[in-house]
Amino acid sequence: MTWHPSAALDTLARRAGMLAETRRFFASGGVMEVETPTLRPRTVTEPHIQSIAVRIAALPAAPVFLQSSPEYCMKRLLAAGSGDIYQVCKVYRDGEVGHRHQPEFTMIEWYRHALGLDAMIAETAALLAALARAAGTAPPALEQYRYRELFRSATGLDPLQSELEALIDYAVRHPAMGATASLRDELGGDRSNWLDLIMSHAVLPEMPGGCLVAVTHYPACQAALARLDPGDPAVAERFEIFRNGLELANGYRELTDAAEQRARFERDRARRAAMGLPDVLPDEQLLAALEHGLPDCCGVAVGFDRVVMSFLNLDRIDAAVSFAP
Repeated sequence: MTWHPSAALDTLARRAGMLAETRRFFASGGVMEVETPTLRPRTVTEPHIQSIAVRIAALPAAPVFLQSSPEYCMKRLLAAGSGDIYQVCKVYRDGEVGHRHQPEFTMIEWYRHALGLDAMIAETAALLAALARAAGTAPPALEQYRYRELFRSATGLDPLQSELEALIDYAVRHPAMGATASLRDELGGDRSNWLDLIMSHAVLPEMPGGCLVAVTHYPACQAALARLDPGDPAVAERFEIFRNGLELANGYRELTDAAEQRARFERDRARRAAMGLPDVLPDEQLLAALEHGLPDCCGVAVGFDRVVMSFLNLDRIDAAVSFAP
């Protein structure tokens, strides 16, 4: 055990410069900084996010949750008429510890009314370029691909049309995925689970290195809180940006339909039950805000610690933060 910081002091100085650049970037675009609560009585239903529950003596009736994202509260601000907003905050997720994951990390999240998906990708790339310059490195180029074309190129399978059994057979035979007898039991018949596994182990390693890679139009089963593409409802208006296989950003053309959002929450709960996970009740305040009316907007979340890690060429994420748990 040591009392020393996990990051070098030079790294922390450069990180501070990147944080200052973040605020300059949004201020120059007229985006208002906001703060939302870290502790909330409800959390996300997403099966692959494990929230951290805490007990507060002054509120003994039920646990509250450290938020895994400020998204729900920020959408309530948008529905109330806030205009374009951003936030830099700590968020928390259990079950994520390693050289790329920490249970507590810093997120940049923002929402813009006037931008469509392609424009939001361009703005995200512009922010990352500004952060690269603040870190003292050359801004990386941006390459953009559709999920389907990348998946097909790497695997020969169609993520939208291939039979589930073909995806499973590919995964269990792939050496990087560990063809264990329990793999089928662990992932079950959930198509999204198998797509995630193949994406992580077969598609990401084939992406171009060095540059930013924007992957767009994820399958509808992985829409999360994004709306489906009106021109092709088999895919969602969602993107992620990677660099050297490391996810840096996740963005949506936001779903504004309260009934569809409730249905997705219920599907998440069914998936959690099938995976043997604890039930999570939907956030009724978010649903009420959607019913009131969420404006047409795009939102993006950026893992700031990972950006520091990527642009400073650090091997571990704990070298990008002052103190690792």
